[in-house]
Amino acid sequence: MPDFLQPTRLRESLPVLLAGLALLCLVGGGLLYIAEYPQLAAKAWFIGGAAVLVVLVIDILRALLNGRMGVDAIAALSIGVGLALDENLAAAIVAVMYAGGQLLESFAEGRARRDMTALLGRVSRTAMLYRGTSLESVSIEALKPQDRILVRKGEVVPVDGRLLAATAVLDLSALTGESLPVPIAIGAEVPSGATVLGDAFDLLVLRESKESTYAGIVRLVEQAQASRAPMARLADRYALVFLGITLLLAGGAWWWSGEATRALAVLVVATPCPLILAVPVAVIAGMSRAASHGVLVKTAGALEALAAVTTVVVDKTGTVTSARPEVSDVRAEAGFTADDVLALAASLDQASSHVAAEALVRAATARGLTLTLPQSVVEDPGRGLSGRVGDRQIVLGGSGYVLTKLSDGSAFTRAGVDSGTAVVAVGIDGHAAGLILLSDPIRTDAGATIAAFRAGGVRRIVMASGDRTDVAEKASSTLALDAVAGDLTPEGKVDLIRQEKLGGVVMMVGDGVNDAPALALADVGVAIGARGSAASSEAADVVLLADDLSRLPLACGIARRSRKIARQSAVAGLVLSGGAMVLAALGYLAPVQGALLQEVIDVAVILNALRALRG
Repeated sequence: MPDFLQPTRLRESLPVLLAGLALLCLVGGGLLYIAEYPQLAAKAWFIGGAAVLVVLVIDILRALLNGRMGVDAIAALSIGVGLALDENLAAAIVAVMYAGGQLLESFAEGRARRDMTALLGRVSRTAMLYRGTSLESVSIEALKPQDRILVRKGEVVPVDGRLLAATAVLDLSALTGESLPVPIAIGAEVPSGATVLGDAFDLLVLRESKESTYAGIVRLVEQAQASRAPMARLADRYALVFLGITLLLAGGAWWWSGEATRALAVLVVATPCPLILAVPVAVIAGMSRAASHGVLVKTAGALEALAAVTTVVVDKTGTVTSARPEVSDVRAEAGFTADDVLALAASLDQASSHVAAEALVRAATARGLTLTLPQSVVEDPGRGLSGRVGDRQIVLGGSGYVLTKLSDGSAFTRAGVDSGTAVVAVGIDGHAAGLILLSDPIRTDAGATIAAFRAGGVRRIVMASGDRTDVAEKASSTLALDAVAGDLTPEGKVDLIRQEKLGGVVMMVGDGVNDAPALALADVGVAIGARGSAASSEAADVVLLADDLSRLPLACGIARRSRKIARQSAVAGLVLSGGAMVLAALGYLAPVQGALLQEVIDVAVILNALRALRG
């Protein structure tokens, strides 16, 4: 079967084919009429109108089966009545107007989706896998954690991994909207979907392809493109009211004047409703613009909710603080040195995707320590991991976890370590080797983000944390927050969201698995990061692809502007269409004049809706 006859291609090309046929029949009929073949001209116009009518009726029946009814019925009535009254020219103009409007809407939506759709064409299919000392091209589905692959210059990183080279330069624009090349240091995590700008490098695979960052983004984009906005669904309900008013006005004009053409003129000028055209274009344009700034809005409904946010609840770790821990101190036990403890722990952590792992690798690299690839790594999620580094057996994690793995009954010295300090305990060859202390500084963009939220109309900002209340209050002391809630379990965060929702539309911002229930309950849940397997990203309505909180107030502004433009376009279109319908009912507009006027109105509201792509 030829490519253009494939079902998917046929559906995509139908608006073009239908508009082309309708226009050909209209123009061809006009030429025949000028050549003094009025009967042939009438037949050409009839064919154009009838072809569009058949497609219209099929679409209306399909919508009815799905429980929806739109103003497409008005277009079908106007064409059908025109053909029945032998007003073939008017029917043909309506057919061209309708088919052209559908083509214009299709083009507008395609233009609006461009930034989101661009993400879907960057999925790598193969990777260069090390087999001993040789390289083999394999499908990305065959890659497993701990595999070592080569990523060459110009290639798209196929899966999430940890950089094994000294440095790498990446283009992250497709993931985060960051326009400048980003240098990555050894030991840092490299997200799938990034493009390699510098030299080739080796990568240690951290996750399977289906769980990678880019796979998660693709799933979110597909979900976003399939959604419909509540405002668009509301438009379907308004369509029934508009259809009733149109029929009443058309029937009244016919009864009052006794002229069926007046009823036809009313039907023609009401086809189609600008509300249906303007809303989806403006909403999709807003989603696309937000995506271009690294904020992926998963559903059209989430964009509308984003525009109405009055309260923001932010998680502490990863939101107010950087969630990029830094090694503040290494305390070695007797018989071990600080450099030995850090080098061996960082070597093992090269195989971990835990947020603390990168901090250890980064600190060891900064000290010039030599790192060795680990072997036989076993990770106990949320507790710790163990494995061999050279000829040493290493275990690290929480001190309680590590102590259960030690064979000599030794303990860690915690004198002078604050109870609120994050600690990685390290065991070497069955002995307590030392503690690595971590700090989590306030994000540099937190203050500016809070100020931007205030400027955008957010009335209340609350920080929620699972840490002790005194620790949470100390961390946020420099920020202009309205309240701080500490000692919160996941259930406690849910209760907090439920309470805050009594006072307005609530946005919850978080990045951990424990934030997922609260993200799901909030009017708008925002997850930091787009890792496909993260529960927070699955539960959230919005995913911040870039590690830049300042983009959230920007996304709220984009959402508010898109909603304003959608409403503006819909109201203006309805007012203009309503006025034209009254003129047609009074006999001041003939069917052909009404059709041309309505086409101008439809084009105007779609072009206005596309303004949501700019500014």
